Amino acid sequence: MAGHFDPVPGGGAAVALDDVEISILRSLTLQLAELIGPGEDPAESDDPLASLFTEGPSEPPSDPALRRLFPDAYGAPDEDGKPGESGTAGKSGKEADELRDYSAEFRRFTENDLRGRKRTDALAVIRTLDGVSDDGSGGGVLKLTPDESQQWLGTLNDLRLTIGTRLEVTDEDEGGELYRLPDSDPRKPMVMAYLWLGALQETLIETLMP
Repeated sequence: MAGHFDPVPGGGAAVALDDVEISILRSLTLQLAELIGPGEDPAESDDPLASLFTEGPSEPPSDPALRRLFPDAYGAPDEDGKPGESGTAGKSGKEADELRDYSAEFRRFTENDLRGRKRTDALAVIRTLDGVSDDGSGGGVLKLTPDESQQWLGTLNDLRLTIGTRLEVTDEDEGGELYRLPDSDPRKPMVMAYLWLGALQETLIETLMP
């Protein structure tokens, strides 16, 4: 799998994909959309303004991949007591508690919306894949508008974060241990997909740069 994006006149991007690549991308993206889910349904209200402030969950998701997609905004400690992404090392117990409260409050009013947008992007990717016309050689050229390109960029990033979490990828692994896995390793297919998605993401970013 060695697809790469190229710019198209008027903006957007294009990539040639064969049937296997289309099938893999569609399957992975569908699984991502199912993992993200729609979030909690907003409470019914006659006040449209109130619906904008519908409360969502205040606790991080239990699934490690979802925690990576929807991290704490203020680096509150993880369940095992380790600092979150922003870090709380050196904070007093009171300060750490305050960060937890801030993160919970931020999550309560943002996670449902973020889930909805990520799922919308994933479903848009699936629709564009379903719209690829067969060129007679077992594949076709996928052409994206500028808006679709942004949706693809977000979904490719979410796919890599999810797969990377499942593989327990660290910064030290990137480009090193992953490339050296033997074919007999059961992680190899997922690793190959992870690296391929990274190449697609990189070339799409380059295509969209002014």
